[in-house]
Amino acid sequence: MRSARWIVIRAILPAALFLVLLAASFSGRAQSRPEVVDIPSRAGVMQRLLVLTPASPRALVVLFAGGHGGLQISPEGSFGWGAGNFLVRSRGLFAAQGLTTVIVDAPSDRQTPPFLQGFRDRTEHVADIQSIIVWARSRTRLPVWLIGTSRGTQSAAFAATRLADDDAPDGLVLTATVLDDARSVAVPSMALDRLKLPVLVVHHQQDTCRVCRFSDLPKLMDRLDPQKSELISFDGGVSQGDPCEARAHHGFNGQEREVVERIAGWILSRQGRSSR
Repeated sequence: MRSARWIVIRAILPAALFLVLLAASFSGRAQSRPEVVDIPSRAGVMQRLLVLTPASPRALVVLFAGGHGGLQISPEGSFGWGAGNFLVRSRGLFAAQGLTTVIVDAPSDRQTPPFLQGFRDRTEHVADIQSIIVWARSRTRLPVWLIGTSRGTQSAAFAATRLADDDAPDGLVLTATVLDDARSVAVPSMALDRLKLPVLVVHHQQDTCRVCRFSDLPKLMDRLDPQKSELISFDGGVSQGDPCEARAHHGFNGQEREVVERIAGWILSRQGRSSR
């Protein structure tokens, strides 16, 4: 009889342990479950965000996709466009590094073509980004970093040059930066001398997108404070299709985890420093 009871107990204990571990797993995932947030920006305009919050966040990153930037995020958190963008598809990797991750859609008054095209260097766009920073600081009290990729670097950099004091971000990360473009204001042509914050530049050595060639990087690096900026370059990976699209070297295809880990490490290494 005692032997039978021992067999039953031995059978129950592993199952109970499994349920405890399963509950803990789901609890952790629930803390990182994407949340759609709409915040007021300009008069009559709402700004939609997709937010991933890790269990113990150490900083907050605001991600700006490239292209036309109209992600068309649904109330459920799905994307009408841009799901394959480097920053968008890497959002879980940023959260896994302990970074509250905020993905920015086009504002409510730019939800039809051309979306953010021709808008990334407008004062209205800066106002939208300012509202995101104010919301982020009121909600989390974490350092706020702007991260852009491709055309998204124009949004992040332009806003960083225009925002000051409590409205300014704590740092800036530019990946696959727009370096030379006759149709819009390339990042090196912006008022980068106004930047008083740390700037990380991330670029692929084989990026052959016509507006983001690696050979044009001196145009950007020569404009940045060498004491507060750094260039991290990547080699290898996989390149598929149009050289200006997200699955080419332009989008760090096949290297997402390594790139995100390097970015997160650089950001977190600057915690506690005066960046503004």
